[in-house]
Amino acid sequence: MNCMQCGFCLPACPTYRQTGLESHSPRGRIALMKGVAQAQLPADAEFAKNMYACLGCRACETACPAGVSYGSLLETAREVVEDQNKKTAKPSLLRRLVFEHVFPHPNRMKALGTVLWAVQALGLQRLATRTGWARVLPRALAEMQQAVEPVASPFIRGKRQQRMRAEGESLYTVGYFTGCVMDVLFFETNQATASLLAKAGCEVVFVGGQTCCGALHAHAGEKAWAVELAKRNIEAFEQSQVDFIVNSAGGCGAALKEYPHWFEDDPGWQKRAEAFAAKVRDASELLAALPPLSFTKELSARVTYQDSCHLAHGQGVRDQPRQLLNLIPGVEVVELEQADQCCGSAGIYNITHFDQSMEILDAKMEAVKKTGAHFIAISNPGCLLQMRQGIIRAGLTGKMEAVHLMDLLDRAL
Repeated sequence: MNCMQCGFCLPACPTYRQTGLESHSPRGRIALMKGVAQAQLPADAEFAKNMYACLGCRACETACPAGVSYGSLLETAREVVEDQNKKTAKPSLLRRLVFEHVFPHPNRMKALGTVLWAVQALGLQRLATRTGWARVLPRALAEMQQAVEPVASPFIRGKRQQRMRAEGESLYTVGYFTGCVMDVLFFETNQATASLLAKAGCEVVFVGGQTCCGALHAHAGEKAWAVELAKRNIEAFEQSQVDFIVNSAGGCGAALKEYPHWFEDDPGWQKRAEAFAAKVRDASELLAALPPLSFTKELSARVTYQDSCHLAHGQGVRDQPRQLLNLIPGVEVVELEQADQCCGSAGIYNITHFDQSMEILDAKMEAVKKTGAHFIAISNPGCLLQMRQGIIRAGLTGKMEAVHLMDLLDRAL
């Protein structure tokens, strides 16, 4: 009800800029939500189409003078859509497989990671690309697989120690939230982040019993599963008794910090969620507050930074990644034009809405080209894959590298 229909959100919204349709703007979608909530409009296929056309980037929240929590509204609207769908038909096998049988189970995610490693190690990924076999995949996946770099082997993953000691005086004990996709596709980024935290004076614990953050479920209207996953994580980290809960994925971090909202109807769990969320920090957020990292060599390179939507708009973390980049000797940090505008990744939007996603990405890459950067630093795994894909599409392979901020800092050390 806080929405004043002022229109400040319109120029901030990627889908409104793309289509010019009021129903594809935050203001328009909120009007539709009100219509459904007041039983003036049905939660039909057209309503669902408009809700899922949204990237969920939350740039509108930054622009909104009334403080409308659009991200929460969108999650609830999609929950209504899915509840309505379940009344008329069973969820598809693929949907049940993804949301119920894969992401909630860390061991199954690790098994998929092992399969992917084997495919890459045997050269099947390169062979599929060279021979054109990859085209048997849906177009979105055929293009995206080119951006997936070699993943860590099960042997490397098996060497992880549960605890990483602080170098020098131990200032804090932090529990590391590994994430699901993050720990499969970007295992070494998680390890690099833990190493940076240890160098900055933190004892890092890889807490057992943790699972998927639930963001993917919440964004897809699977609220019951999101809540279940949140409970598992809260219980796991309560037992660890750490000072902070740290992650290096902007999307996961936003979900973790918003757990209290998911328990609005459950005061007991909400109190526990509030205690959990109060400890959550993005890795850049904590590192910027700790004694500065000691760099001994220069990294002669031009670097630009692309904001993760859920880190910038969802968590309000903007300055800290840039502060860390400016600590690296020899680095020239070049500001990217409209760095906080969505790259089009948006969870699985680049799969479900491929053409729209690529249009947004191609526009982003035009701004990236202007920077002349050698590296584009990113703080979210989905964005990292998307920007790697953007580099390929823009013909910048070999001239520019998309790299996670934590990997770049670790490389510079």
